[in-house]
Amino acid sequence: MAWAAHRHHKDHPRLVHERGEKVFFFPDEHLGTNTANRLGIPRDERVLFDPMHPPTDPKPFIKARVILWKGFCHGHTTFTVGHVEQARRDYPGIKIVVHPECKEDVVDRADAVGSTAFIAKYVAAQPAGSIIAIGTEINLTSRLADEYPDKTIFELSGQNCPLCVNMFRTTLGDLAECIENLGHKNEIQVPPAIARDARLALERMLELS
Repeated sequence: MAWAAHRHHKDHPRLVHERGEKVFFFPDEHLGTNTANRLGIPRDERVLFDPMHPPTDPKPFIKARVILWKGFCHGHTTFTVGHVEQARRDYPGIKIVVHPECKEDVVDRADAVGSTAFIAKYVAAQPAGSIIAIGTEINLTSRLADEYPDKTIFELSGQNCPLCVNMFRTTLGDLAECIENLGHKNEIQVPPAIARDARLALERMLELS
C-alpha cells in the first residue's frame, strides 16, 4: 500500500513529539488512527476522547502519546471492507485509492491512501486502460472520471453515496456575496490569543505535509 501523508519524513515520530509528550489529534479519529499506524505508534499508547462522554479515569490519558478526538467525516465512513472486496471480485487488477479519513480496515486494504491532491495525482499516473475505484467525496471522483476518459474510474461503494451535504450548502451566490462584502458583512473576529494558537497548529500541520 502506498501512503501519501508523511512520506517525505523518515523521522516523523520525533517531529510529532519533539515539542511535547502527547499529541491531541482532532477532529477526525480515523485520520488520527491511520496516521498513528503509519508512524508506528503502538495501540496501547493511544486513547479516544469522547466529548459527549467525558472520561472519569485519567490514567489512559496520562499514558497515551496520542489522544484521538471522537469525530469523523460522514462521507468517508460510508466505505466498507465489503466494498473493497466486491470491487476486487468484479474487476480483477483494479486499483483502489482512498482518503485517510476512511476507516482503518478500509485503508489497510487499499492500494494507496492519501489526500485529495494525492488521489488526483495517483489517478493521473495510472496508465490508460486502468480501472480505479476511489474512496472519497463523489464530486472529485466524477471530475477525475471526466478528465481521464481513457481510464475506468468510479467511486468505491458503487452507490454514489459519499456526498458532503455540508459543502453543498455553500452556493455560488454565497461566494459572490462574501467577496462583494469583504470586511463589511459576516466578519469573524478571533481573539488574538486564540488566533496565535490556531496559527501555530496550522504551521505545525504544514511542517508534516
